[in-house]
Amino acid sequence: MTIKLYNTATRSKKIFRPLHPPEVKFYVCGPTVYDYIHIGNARVFIVCDLIRRYLEYRGYRVKMVQNYTDIDDKMIRRAGEENISVSELAEHYIAAYRQDAEALKIRPPDYSPRATGYIPQIISLIGKLLAKGLAYPGGGDIYFDTSRFPPYGKLSSQDREELMAGARVEPGEKKKNPLDFALWKEEKPGEPAWESPWGRGRPGWHIECSAMSMHLLGDTLDIHAGGTDLIFPHHENEVAQSEGATGKPFSRYWIHIGYLNLDHQKMSKSLGNVLTVRHLLKRHNPYDLRFFMLSAHYRSPVNFSEMLLEQARRGRLRLQELVDNLGHALQTASTAMGKDKKSPVSSGLLDGARERFVAAMDDDFNTAGAVAVLFELAREVNLYLKQEYPYQREIVEDVLRFYREVNDVLDIIDFNSSLEMDQEIRRAIAAREEARKKGDWAVADRIREELLDRGILLEDTPHGVRWKRK
Repeated sequence: MTIKLYNTATRSKKIFRPLHPPEVKFYVCGPTVYDYIHIGNARVFIVCDLIRRYLEYRGYRVKMVQNYTDIDDKMIRRAGEENISVSELAEHYIAAYRQDAEALKIRPPDYSPRATGYIPQIISLIGKLLAKGLAYPGGGDIYFDTSRFPPYGKLSSQDREELMAGARVEPGEKKKNPLDFALWKEEKPGEPAWESPWGRGRPGWHIECSAMSMHLLGDTLDIHAGGTDLIFPHHENEVAQSEGATGKPFSRYWIHIGYLNLDHQKMSKSLGNVLTVRHLLKRHNPYDLRFFMLSAHYRSPVNFSEMLLEQARRGRLRLQELVDNLGHALQTASTAMGKDKKSPVSSGLLDGARERFVAAMDDDFNTAGAVAVLFELAREVNLYLKQEYPYQREIVEDVLRFYREVNDVLDIIDFNSSLEMDQEIRRAIAAREEARKKGDWAVADRIREELLDRGILLEDTPHGVRWKRK
């Protein structure tokens, strides 16, 4: 297997070699559960789901961990605003995330740890850093000492002077220099807190991911992924505290998913332009959203607008319509070869499409190239479906099998809905044909109009009446 992926740590594309193949240890920074996820979050989680699926398609055994940050400054503020406990807030938005993820066809990770469930591991990791002189107390807080970790800045490719220029000390912090970061925060009135050797308090944001990932996957991960916005400071700080504690590389590969802008603007609550997945799903098919996200390379910035989503919908429906038509063709396909011996749709054509699909995906998960392969093949298959002689069952089944195979990776075509809808529409078509035989044109026209209102067009072909979506 020759999968190449772009590693943020080296700013280059290299052949993917996990530590213990075929096992892949994959950690994804999950949501901070204080609100519904927005479409920028969704892009990250859809891409990570895609990466996991493709690695499994290529024969790897992926052990995937995606956390929930369920204790955080934002969560404490939001819980106070809603007059509920932080744990109640977390429960509500974890459930909401799972609903949204399921709607977007994102498969659950193998493990979904919560920060509050790993307090002992977090305390143990902080203890190691203190023992090594890489952390220090500041009042009741514990801080990581970045000056004691010379490679600090290597992930984000910044030197200390650059980082210092943008660093600041927040009111109440007692750290030695602006680049240091909190590992443990002293208890404040009304906030959740846990016992520790340094007094009651709660973990800082960065330490939780190191503690959870290393507990579940070991000291060295194969892939660590998240949004581009997490490179600094979150992932930079994870590297420092993890490698500082173990002396081992924390992650062999770092994958970061590009920004998603809304009408060419960065989404921001201050601008009032944050668009949640929950809001979009009320008006749009989740397969269209998933197709939109995967139509561009994951590292490229993406602009979102209703117009662009509509364009994506139309493109995806071409593939959906192809699968629907293949299902229709299967109903009348013959087991005899007949004229299909000269059909342009051959096993060689499908093998070539599969090779191009794999080549695109092996090249740093190039979904744009992979999707293009599906459209190229669709052109040939559509020519085949327009023929007047009987379809060959083996050919139709082979094409359907190919699209099912690649769709198990991309999940942009709704095979189940197509089958259910096909059966329902066939009953309507049969009723319409019966009405036409009886000369009951009013009933026949009514059935056709009802289907048209649902976005279904009927088309007369040499193989009978075929339906397709508008």
